Amino acid sequence: MNDAYDVLVIGGGIVGAGVARDAAMRGLRVKLVDRADFASGTSSRSSRLLHGGLRYLAQGRIGLVREASREKMTLAHIAPHLAAPMPFLFPTRRRTEWQRWKLSIGVRIYDLLCGTGNLGRCSTLSVSQMLAMLPGLTSDRLTGGVRYFDGFTNDARLVIDTLRSAVAHGASVASYSRLVEGCREPSHWRCVVVDERAGRAADVLAKNVVNAAGAWASRIPHSRVRLRLTKGVHLVMDRKRLPVPEAVVLAERRRILFVIPWGERVILGTTDTDFAGDLADPTADLSDVAYILDAVNQAFPDLHLGPGDVISTWAGVRPLIAPRHVRSGAPSDISRAHQIHMSRLGWFEVAGGKLTTYRLMAEQTVDRIGEYLKTNLPSSRTSTTPLLEAAPQWSGLLPPPFERDVVAAICAEEWPEHLDDLMCRRTSWHFYHGYDQQMARTAAAWMAGALGWSAERTREELSRYEATYAPTSPSAL
Repeated sequence: MNDAYDVLVIGGGIVGAGVARDAAMRGLRVKLVDRADFASGTSSRSSRLLHGGLRYLAQGRIGLVREASREKMTLAHIAPHLAAPMPFLFPTRRRTEWQRWKLSIGVRIYDLLCGTGNLGRCSTLSVSQMLAMLPGLTSDRLTGGVRYFDGFTNDARLVIDTLRSAVAHGASVASYSRLVEGCREPSHWRCVVVDERAGRAADVLAKNVVNAAGAWASRIPHSRVRLRLTKGVHLVMDRKRLPVPEAVVLAERRRILFVIPWGERVILGTTDTDFAGDLADPTADLSDVAYILDAVNQAFPDLHLGPGDVISTWAGVRPLIAPRHVRSGAPSDISRAHQIHMSRLGWFEVAGGKLTTYRLMAEQTVDRIGEYLKTNLPSSRTSTTPLLEAAPQWSGLLPPPFERDVVAAICAEEWPEHLDDLMCRRTSWHFYHGYDQQMARTAAAWMAGALGWSAERTREELSRYEATYAPTSPSAL
């Protein structure tokens, strides 16, 4: 059918964006829809790391680590503005599973698994070297540690720039557009998509549908995905309160926690607990905050960090592939491997995985579509083609300057529909500065000018943002 898309992608997170880009670059006619803002789910609520997963190496999942490590290097090549080398200091202590001699071997293997070399060379550190690099670190049972490299990114901007690349290659994308039904016809799928802004439903015809809805994947019509959902919480605080020179790994407990420098801030996280709440509104509750602060205070006992030091929080839901016994084992033991299935003719489901491997997941998904169509598709070029043709306006790793012209450019090029789309996902201003009513008012006025909002619409946007992110709301603690 001439009016049918080759691929309809459900989900505007990182995996859906990657599928849209890969398919469009291979000459397929692509449409992507998302029920809310692009990257509004898990893809804007990660630890912002590009990593192979050192702890997966300890679990013996070498194939998974090799795959992610090489993808980490690929992303550093195609999106250098969103992939900064980040050194990690990993203190080791007696009477823990993370022994210095094991980690010294492990980080060297980790470097080798990157293929052409890691983002920096690993090293083994003595007790005195570790304490010199991390003043205030408790010396209790300390045996030294290791230093290794992974990458730091901006998850939401990685989604946006991937979508911009997809659109540049011919894809059509629509946020706030929800799939409500799909019916298989002889040669295609007839899908009903509701535009949430206009309240109108329309039929979208597609030869293939890709369910890449992440944590929502099992709730999409016709889905056969089985997920185990877990929650990860992150805290942001001023770096002056926790003045680490490099990222730090804290592994006193079963769960690894990170302290990640982010300009004048540090990111602390993450937790990994089973989740059965509202997918649209996972929050950092008081017990999550206490857990993270307690772990950091044990490692740096003189800091006495408390809830009052927290500038902002975010919480995301991980869509892990459910094992046969859904509740068996600890959440951190569940594999981060991904799966791709064609559950019905022309209906593909891609689930699991992680931010670092999104490009490979997308490539493999489009390969499967080509096999089903019995079409000799061109090979994927996403591993060698830069995300952006021109240099970005800013690096993307830190929030841009708070300026009218920046907001106007974002409104013109990056599809924000609401104030929180701008404050949280396009710029990270909210997470970096915390809830700032005057900043929000100014940003809303700039958006109003760029998008033609009425005074009433501007007030509605401010009320919407305040209801979710003001300090008295659950999402902002």
